[in-house]
Amino acid sequence: MLIADAVVLVTGANRGIGAEFVRQLRERGAAKIYATARDVDPIDVDGVHALPLDITDEGQVRAVAAQARDVTLLINNAGVASGTDLLGGDLATIRDDLETNLFGPLHLTRAFAPILVANGGGAILNVLSAAAWFSSPGATSYAMTKAAAWSLTDATRVQLASQGTQVAGLLMALVETDMSAGIDAPKSSPASIVTAALDGIEAGAIEILADEITVGLKGQMHLDPTARYGAMITG
Repeated sequence: MLIADAVVLVTGANRGIGAEFVRQLRERGAAKIYATARDVDPIDVDGVHALPLDITDEGQVRAVAAQARDVTLLINNAGVASGTDLLGGDLATIRDDLETNLFGPLHLTRAFAPILVANGGGAILNVLSAAAWFSSPGATSYAMTKAAAWSLTDATRVQLASQGTQVAGLLMALVETDMSAGIDAPKSSPASIVTAALDGIEAGAIEILADEITVGLKGQMHLDPTARYGAMITG
């Protein structure tokens, strides 16, 4: 798929990686961009169609889909990282994490799959995380939700293959956004992540590893958990 020919809908487009998607999509000449978020006030970009959307609300998802029937590329970017501990944390917050990071992309995929096939097949890009493959203290709820979203990506890829829809997962480690502001560790820039993502979509990729840390984690997936986690689980 060529970005210059695409009509794109981006969720979580008001900041961070989502805002960078909008910037680079414009730079690459996307035919049309729908930028969605719960709060669209920060989205003030010429030629971009800002639509309010809470991805956990099925009614709002259906309403947006009804307004954007020309979409050929859906970017499921919106996400949360509450930092909740799976064993000791508030279960309502953990459920909210799942509603956003798992069921949100599912709602969007269900709503837009018929639109994509009507427009020739198109593509879906799910913004995931290397945390899907490696869980660490302080991010156990987040890791669970992203692992579930990775599985969702695989499952919908299988189901939508027959209609010619490219379903891609974008995985990365820490990125310089508000979500990771309190973490002192190496981070990629949103620009490098989005460049890798859009290059991957244009190349027909179905799994996009956007940084070297993520490449390394993928290369360890065949190992026993004791080798991957080391002293974290062996003491």
